[in-house]
Amino acid sequence: MNHERSRGLYDRALSVMPGGVNSSVRATMPHPFFIERGDGGHVIDADGNRYVDWVMGYGPLLYGHDLPEPVEAAIQSHVAAGPMYGAPTEIEVEHAEFVARHVPSVESIRFVNSGTEATVSAVRLARGHTGRDKIVVMQGGYHGAQESTLVEGSADDPHPSTKGIPEEFAEHTLPIPFNDPQAAKEVFAEHGDDIAAVLVEPILANMGIVTPIDGYHEILRDLCDDHGSLLVFDEVITGFRVGGLGCAQSKFGVTPDVTTFGKIIGGGFPVGAIGGKAEIIEEFTPAGDVFQSGTFSGHPVTMAAGKATLEYAAENGVYEHVNRLGRKLREGIAEICAERAPEYTVVGTDSMFKTIFTREAPDDPDACCTDGCRQDPDCDRYDSCPKTGADVARAATDRWERVFWQEMKDRGVFLTANQFECQFTSYAHTEEDVEETLAAYREAL
Repeated sequence: MNHERSRGLYDRALSVMPGGVNSSVRATMPHPFFIERGDGGHVIDADGNRYVDWVMGYGPLLYGHDLPEPVEAAIQSHVAAGPMYGAPTEIEVEHAEFVARHVPSVESIRFVNSGTEATVSAVRLARGHTGRDKIVVMQGGYHGAQESTLVEGSADDPHPSTKGIPEEFAEHTLPIPFNDPQAAKEVFAEHGDDIAAVLVEPILANMGIVTPIDGYHEILRDLCDDHGSLLVFDEVITGFRVGGLGCAQSKFGVTPDVTTFGKIIGGGFPVGAIGGKAEIIEEFTPAGDVFQSGTFSGHPVTMAAGKATLEYAAENGVYEHVNRLGRKLREGIAEICAERAPEYTVVGTDSMFKTIFTREAPDDPDACCTDGCRQDPDCDRYDSCPKTGADVARAATDRWERVFWQEMKDRGVFLTANQFECQFTSYAHTEEDVEETLAAYREAL
């Protein structure tokens, strides 16, 4: 493939943008290819190269790059009416009503402009509601670029994970391993009276894809109930991807006090939201005393896109299609790995998929959850499949970025550029896209 124009654009970008990109994960080696346009389940770069796109904007593009006519019409009608108003509109009320009807935890909702803004606001809300300061997070979890959660280490020794955050900020954050019930019990035993909330992704989705062991979220729910803390599910990625319109919380049967959203809830436009019990969410100003505000919050174009996206999904079998393709990819990749890289672990659920380059193979190469790791104790891979963020970090992560991603790109398949970010199917993808991708996997592995 020729990448001459992308290389030139990257050189220009380096002179005016830090690292040549506006989001760190886009800085691929040796340089990113620049997208010119999308076409269904594909993207075409600035040099005319065509790729099957499984990145899908990191999740929000449920329909790929070709919107269904009702969704496009809803967007166009609100674009034509004016860019924004700084005042409420009917469409934001309608969208809020739709989400509240379908998501178990949501009685009231506040729309914001990004997943990061949603989790920042949720942390402030939890502290304001409980009068406490400490937040429990999962090691390897990701809750946006915010000071309260860019924290690593342990509950006994937390510290910022990036420069620019004072050490004192990390003192209020308690990182524990995901899928470790004993660690959760111990942190509550020591700090329970000071814990405002547990902030957790139902599935770790920025650290490979790590599903919960049986009963883990129920334990978190019980601990929060026992100590008067809030259980906050970060469904920025899993929301309206896993579990359909009910989100991951409906799939796992655990209802949090507060849920954060992003991605699909805005139909691919910039969005975030915080939903939950009315008595909690209504502590946001002006109803309560926890300040939260934003000029572009509830933007009418975003609200129209989100509402039309979810309505179309509800009425047209969208989740059946995307989940079927996700399952076919996971099963196909698992079959390839069993033959060529039995130590690798295929992960994912619904319309999400990834391959983790784990280092230990079971005695039986066919022993695996063929539809993605399910944390099944009866599976021969159970002891070696990733259960925490640290388990994923111990995989051959560099091999994905330096070798595998490059090989797949050269074969016309666009995957997320590092071992940690997950991948997604869309309504625009076809069986042929899946077969082309599996053929590339066979060659690349």
